[in-house]
Amino acid sequence: MAVTVSLVALFGLVLFFLLRSKSLGYGAAFTAAGFGFFLASTGAAGPINQLAVAVIDAIQHL
Repeated sequence: MAVTVSLVALFGLVLFFLLRSKSLGYGAAFTAAGFGFFLASTGAAGPINQLAVAVIDAIQHL
């Protein structure tokens, strides 16, 4: 669990700097995929899924 959380933080930090510097390429795509993969295996996956469902429901009711 501790390794997963630190990898999420590492990938998130790298992705933030890649997006901020506008250097989007294969490296950014790999970083984003890795960030998503490791984020999905943390405790944050449940609330993120609930938020996505809530946003989709809100869009449907517009």
